[in-house]
Amino acid sequence: MQNVSAPHVVNISDLRSLAKRRLPRAVFDYIDGGADAEVTLRENCRVFDDVTFRPRQAVAVPNCDLSTTVIGMPMDMPILLAPLGSSRTFYPRGEEVAAHEAGEAGLIYVLSTLSGCRLENVKAATNRPAWYQLYLTGGIDAARSGIDRARAAGFSALVVTIDTPVAGMRERDVRNGTKELLGRGVSMLPYVPQFLARPRWLFDFLGDGGLMDFPNVVLPDGMPLPYADVSAALQRTTVTWKDFDWIREAWDGPIVVKGILSGEDALLAVDAGAAAIVVSNHGARQLDGVSATLRALPEVVAAVGGRAEVLFDGGVRRGSDVAKALSLGARAVLVGRAYGYGLGAAGGPGVARAIEILSADLTRTFKLLGCAAATELDRSYIDVPPTWTTGHPTG
Repeated sequence: MQNVSAPHVVNISDLRSLAKRRLPRAVFDYIDGGADAEVTLRENCRVFDDVTFRPRQAVAVPNCDLSTTVIGMPMDMPILLAPLGSSRTFYPRGEEVAAHEAGEAGLIYVLSTLSGCRLENVKAATNRPAWYQLYLTGGIDAARSGIDRARAAGFSALVVTIDTPVAGMRERDVRNGTKELLGRGVSMLPYVPQFLARPRWLFDFLGDGGLMDFPNVVLPDGMPLPYADVSAALQRTTVTWKDFDWIREAWDGPIVVKGILSGEDALLAVDAGAAAIVVSNHGARQLDGVSATLRALPEVVAAVGGRAEVLFDGGVRRGSDVAKALSLGARAVLVGRAYGYGLGAAGGPGVARAIEILSADLTRTFKLLGCAAATELDRSYIDVPPTWTTGHPTG
């Protein structure tokens, strides 16, 4: 087990380095990589540099209240753990491990449809609310079945991801032979040494059952969706706004729409019944060249006008990033890679360390800003570039 305590691990970048050391290249690049030339991947992180703080000086803040609520659900900190598909390949029982650590920290865990662990087991692993993120992989009947199981298991909200009509072109996966490895034929042989070079990971992976399927997507023949069938399944199951008619009938709880980058789509999501929306470009893993999510956030907040809560994800590596997103109008942020690196580095202790780092960062940032509570942050605490507007130009 790698040591993830201070001073060995000071920030999320340190967890990334440890994950890279433990994981085979194909698995690490699945967490780390983005689409095409990875322009948006880099921009998601860089854009935080464009926003500067305006602290209140000579203000004593002995205690910071990081708590908030998201669609009525209390959290100890304005951070949710985002859905990360295939987390079981990062670490044994990866989704259950991450859900447990989220609960221990008083956070909400969001489970991907494309999980290697049964959703019932994941919900049982956390003592806090958990949300179920929905893909239509396997078809509408399989999705309905997943929704029914999520309700019965006690999931509190349904997160509908709308930005995956096809899988993005992730060039690292091509170079790492992901398709050949999943095919498990002779063509996989040139790519096998990367796994043999990580014996500790390989021992854990094989001990956890080896290559998983997706037990939360049950096909018409009663079998779970095989791992190799995901890309083809995505192309056959595009989510459209019309689908929200039957989704609202199937799920009587709050619906969160994830994948919004414009005011126009934000309004459509509200009209479709969203209690909250997530400003997200899928971690820059779908269409390269789209807006960094922080840049899109003001437009979406302005368009929604309080009719739904606005959440945010993309590029968060520090507590100061969280504070900037909250100041721009986000109710809370979702973090994916930040805890994914921790999970890949050391399992539960790695996830816990990622959360601990973000919590300490956020508390320190609040005190330096002279702000006592997460719910008090607003635009007065930041400066944004004058070229940033709150809406898309017309004409």
